[in-house]
Amino acid sequence: MNAHDTDTKLRGPAVWALVLTGVASFMAALDNLVVTTALPAIREDLGGRLEDLEWTVNAYTLTFAVLLMFGAALGDRFGRRRLFIAGLAVFTGASAAAALSPGIDALIAARAVQGVGAAIMMPLTLTLLTAAVPAARRGMALGIYGAVTGLAVASGPLIGGSLTEHISWQWIFWLNVPIGLALIPLARLRLAESTAPGARLDIPGTLLISGGLFGIVYALVNANSEGWTSAPVLTGLIVGAALVGGFIRHGFTNANPMLPMRLFQNRGFLGINVASLLMFLGMFGSIFLLSQFLQGVAGYSPTEAGLRMLPWTGMPMVVAPLAGILSDRIGGRPVVAAGLAFQALGLGWFAAVLSTDVSYVAQLPPLILSGIGMALYFAPAANVLMSTVAPADQGRASGTNNALREVGGALGVAVLASVFSAQGGYESPQAFTDGTIPALWIGAGAVALAACFALLLPRRAKSAPVPVAVGAGATPEKVPAAR
Repeated sequence: MNAHDTDTKLRGPAVWALVLTGVASFMAALDNLVVTTALPAIREDLGGRLEDLEWTVNAYTLTFAVLLMFGAALGDRFGRRRLFIAGLAVFTGASAAAALSPGIDALIAARAVQGVGAAIMMPLTLTLLTAAVPAARRGMALGIYGAVTGLAVASGPLIGGSLTEHISWQWIFWLNVPIGLALIPLARLRLAESTAPGARLDIPGTLLISGGLFGIVYALVNANSEGWTSAPVLTGLIVGAALVGGFIRHGFTNANPMLPMRLFQNRGFLGINVASLLMFLGMFGSIFLLSQFLQGVAGYSPTEAGLRMLPWTGMPMVVAPLAGILSDRIGGRPVVAAGLAFQALGLGWFAAVLSTDVSYVAQLPPLILSGIGMALYFAPAANVLMSTVAPADQGRASGTNNALREVGGALGVAVLASVFSAQGGYESPQAFTDGTIPALWIGAGAVALAACFALLLPRRAKSAPVPVAVGAGATPEKVPAAR
């Protein structure tokens, strides 16, 4: 092998790191959407109300979101490989518990534990990968890593639908078990250990934001069944809002908070993060309802429903590379704003054509338009985000954006399902449609508002190093940006 070959190829340790972190991130990202097409089967098998179905999704996304930066800080302090393996073990065990769940409450509890495992495991994958790959090849490795994660998002509804239809819904969770059991010893043998000296854990901040978000989401999920003025709902809203306010104050006054609020004083950082939260609110909430509409009203099987979602969830795999090139030429702001506008138009179009007898031909254009919009948003978003902060803050910035996306997804399911249950329900195809249409309009409005916040972004994104950690005490290493 000559010098040129050495420079352009990944060596053994780097290949192992790419495979292990890529597969782990695929599993965690897949579980964000794999449940959506299985929801009707879970409801038929285990019973439960709409609120219970919401929690099968939100129990995972909420624990994932609020513990993401804390999990990274644990790895920085106690060993990234050690905590990656621990998170993988928790995720694998919780997947088995979800598959064995005898009732809906047990499934929700297992999903929450899955989110804990993913929150510990996921932020460390990028750190471990970057440490193992030579600087000259990091762009390629991170590009492959990103493509694998994107593939998980694209294939989530299809994989969930296929397993549900041809085996059983339990296999959307059993699938993780043999993969996790194989990864654990390989990670122990093939990944190098590393720490970040001086890393600190922000336990008060973690408790404040965890309690606050749980209270708000609990209130939104139960508002229609218990009443907006009921004691549990009002308590959840008031206490939740107070705890989130305490978290914000903590971010201003604490010497080393998990999320320094000073970052939001930058207009671009505020714009991309609020846009990300609103985009995921509209997108996840809409997918939660549309995946059920395709089965319960349109009459498709779980596999057919998953396939019919691909023009939306799979379009980023096709369009994102072109969107990345476009953002390099004209800047990230117009591409992100246009993408969010397309996503909003797609959801609005869907709401306008939806009916109990709507054909798939009528659904296809808004699905494609939404997929193109998603791709235009995702391609430049990371580079735009990193351009708004100093290199020393890029780890926190990356963790903040990932966490806010998950929070947006959880809020989206709660808000849009609340609108759905207030205007319709599961009683008949017409009732389901009557509830879905206004919920989609709310989703479209949220994404349209996200497009407005995208206009706060800087005109041209500066070249930014890729973040390698999201822990509170980690300092990102400067590596070539993956575009």
